[in-house]
Amino acid sequence: MENADGNVKARKTMKPAKLDQLDTVMCQWFIQARSQRMPLTGPIIQAKAIEMNKKLGDDSSFKASRLQEAIPKNLLVSDSTIMSARVLAINASTRQLINCAWWQRQGMEMDGPKKLTESIPETGQAIDPDYPWYADAQSSPGLRSPKFIESPPNVSYRGWWTYPYYSCSAHRWLISYSVPIPPPGRHGMKGFLSLDVDVSKLEINQCEADIYYPSSSEISIFHGSHKCHNRTSKCIYKQSISHTSWTRGSYQCLCRDGYYSPHHGGKFNGTLVEVAWLELQKNSSHYWNEIFHCRKCEPGCITCKGPQPCLATYHWPFRITLLVFSVTCAFCTAILIIYMFRHRKLKVFKVASPIFLAITLLGCATMYMEMAAIFPVLDTYSCVATKWSRHLGFCITYTALLMKTWRVSLTYRVKSAHKVKLTDKQLLQWMVPILLVMLIYLSTWTLSATPTAEEIMDSEGLKFKQCSYNWWDHSLGIGEVLFLAWGIRVCYNVRNAESLYNEARLISYAIYNIALVNITMVAFHLLIFPTAGPDIKYLLGFIRTQLSTTVTIALVFGPKVIRVLRGQGDQWDNRARSRGVTASFSLNGIGLVPEEAPDLYQENEELKEEIQKLAAQIEFMKIVHMEMNNRHVKPKAGGYFSSLNAPTIQSPLSKPGCLLSKPPDEL
Repeated sequence: MENADGNVKARKTMKPAKLDQLDTVMCQWFIQARSQRMPLTGPIIQAKAIEMNKKLGDDSSFKASRLQEAIPKNLLVSDSTIMSARVLAINASTRQLINCAWWQRQGMEMDGPKKLTESIPETGQAIDPDYPWYADAQSSPGLRSPKFIESPPNVSYRGWWTYPYYSCSAHRWLISYSVPIPPPGRHGMKGFLSLDVDVSKLEINQCEADIYYPSSSEISIFHGSHKCHNRTSKCIYKQSISHTSWTRGSYQCLCRDGYYSPHHGGKFNGTLVEVAWLELQKNSSHYWNEIFHCRKCEPGCITCKGPQPCLATYHWPFRITLLVFSVTCAFCTAILIIYMFRHRKLKVFKVASPIFLAITLLGCATMYMEMAAIFPVLDTYSCVATKWSRHLGFCITYTALLMKTWRVSLTYRVKSAHKVKLTDKQLLQWMVPILLVMLIYLSTWTLSATPTAEEIMDSEGLKFKQCSYNWWDHSLGIGEVLFLAWGIRVCYNVRNAESLYNEARLISYAIYNIALVNITMVAFHLLIFPTAGPDIKYLLGFIRTQLSTTVTIALVFGPKVIRVLRGQGDQWDNRARSRGVTASFSLNGIGLVPEEAPDLYQENEELKEEIQKLAAQIEFMKIVHMEMNNRHVKPKAGGYFSSLNAPTIQSPLSKPGCLLSKPPDEL
């Protein structure tokens, strides 16, 4: 502790124990920085001191010259950070002070620096070695005193910087630069130039340095010297307002995101942390580990104030039960495909186009697998699988059903005598572009804006993952609504159409059902359960899948399977029997399809030939009846009714046993 006026009596009168404690608290960090260069304005001040040193060295009579008085004063005027400057002339042999020129800054006074005449080293006396800026050759040969910071290995200084020290009279932190003055040609005398730099405005920031916005007022050597637990807490620097002192622990330890502490609200005073750290080093106290360590939050918590959970709980037994049931339904759907192909020659399956029935079941199995996609904690892959299974399965299933219904609609509404030629092959050709559009849309969606899982909160504020919804979902949803609207219109058109086994009406019921289910489930999600938890949402997905997919399978395939199990799969239903439906009635999807696929063009040509033959026979019979027993018509010579051929011609009415040849009373 040094007085800015040069008076060291206050330091000498202090108790040694108190001095040692103060030095330990205030200067402990500087001892560890011997090989470090302080980030001050030192190079400029150092250059000025060396330049003045040269001028004094060139002065052959600097003992009493005006230059000795002018140099320290000019140093104070040239740099506002210099608090005081002094030039000493010392007897080299006796180490007694010959002359002293000491100037000090007077703060806000307009008179400028003031020369000190009191409380300075006395002429003719040895300089007190307790001055922090001075060391003599006896106590420290070569001026390599522990008071001075060692020069870096790659830099050579003419003088030496002291460690920072506190001036009691100036109430400031100072650092001094001292440089010897070479002898001016006079033996037995040496010079000494020293100046004090105010470093009170420099900040002791023990936290990590800000690499983006570095501060020029911070001493870099102290960065990272805080005692916060780095893994669980971070250091927050508390900037001093008055800049009157440097203190250790001018920071706060704040729990990092994802950590909390039940003590002090997760914010610890740096002074207490420093004390706890010293106790840990000296006495192996566990106070620092127990109190100033933050605890990890529960999984999923970005920030927390306690051990409360942040993630919603998944009831896995409940979810596994629903998943097993859905997978079982998908497996049964695959078995139903095999069962249908084994009995595809039965009328009940044959009239319904087995290929479209198989496509419908394939789409239903795909929709069932959505429950497997949304079963785990959702991530990107689960969301991609969810979108594909839901929308592609919907497109496959209901496109196949609507193609069949549309064929019935066209056949039922035709007004011409010509048959509408719509085979399964033609319907497949119209169905493929629809599926291709869906595949292109889903592929583009997956590649350009891959569906991801986002965090949402339930009614209790617990977070869980749900697949994100954006304009891709909304656009596809609008397209599916329009598709269902067209399907409902087609079903409405065939509401009175007659079809074998009542298939058209059952398909219409399935279309109505899926439209109603989708509207209802959207209302449940958005209006009734907007903040439902993950298990409730999984249950809603299960209900939607069962009401749409399972009901569709039950309506379309249930009656057919029941008839097969009863042994009636190859029999006409009652309506077909009452109408007398034949095989030729079924070419457009209303009745039975022939066992071998007919060539419609060849069949039409054959029908035309039969009609022409029938017309020729009718014309022939008309001519025969006109010429028979008609004396007004004479047969042409050589004609078919000439006398040569007349005996051989006999009217069918004249044959015995013909009912038309008998009089009415004999009938």
